[in-house]
Amino acid sequence: MIEGQKIRPARVIGPLGEPLSLETLPPPDTSRWVVRRKAEVVAAVNGGLLTIGEVCDRYDLTLEEFAGWQRAVDRSGLPGLRVTRIQHYRELYERQSRY
Repeated sequence: MIEGQKIRPARVIGPLGEPLSLETLPPPDTSRWVVRRKAEVVAAVNGGLLTIGEVCDRYDLTLEEFAGWQRAVDRSGLPGLRVTRIQHYRELYERQSRY
């Protein structure tokens, strides 16, 4: 989000190309974080729908946890958010960054 921006978009484009709004984001009491839900929250922040602080408060996430989601999306796309593949993508990224 642009610093100092006071006007927020009503909708942003989600990870699968669908429009996302505050109403269509995962509910605040979400406890099961599947790839799609994580990606929607990352897209909401990247599009300016919510700030990182608002996301952390709304979903009771730590800054480190959310930052990990953002890094995973930046590095590996949606597959990087899969919990079962975190170690694989971490090793792959470390190998790539060495060369």
